[in-house]
Amino acid sequence: MFVNKGNIIKSIIHFSPREVLEECKNGALMVDLRRENEYLYKQFDVPNVVYSRPEYVREHYEDIPKDIPVIIADNAGLRSREIVEFLVGKGFTNVANLVGGMFEWDRDGLPLKVNNNEMLSGSCLCVMRKKSIN
Repeated sequence: MFVNKGNIIKSIIHFSPREVLEECKNGALMVDLRRENEYLYKQFDVPNVVYSRPEYVREHYEDIPKDIPVIIADNAGLRSREIVEFLVGKGFTNVANLVGGMFEWDRDGLPLKVNNNEMLSGSCLCVMRKKSIN
């Protein structure tokens, strides 16, 4: 349970990447909200992670377990914060946001699964495409 852990801002628990790694090692479920083209290149290397789009979570939130801690993640911690707020509004009490998402996780050198064949290239997410590896 997330009692006396993380930073609480407006009733939402926020964890640093290192805190999330420890929580995941202790049995927390990570829900990664990134699109397939985002997570195929770099994935969080934690024991219990599932991939789901925010709209699916909103429609099927009843499927998320309430008996284990749940951490919501994305690229930067913005969409994940919105989904944590949504879940708290639906009665979830053991849910937290990964601050900084994959960007901070990677910057902190935390465990990743990397598939270089899925590397993206582009100046912003709207034009990202698979990078040709020659």
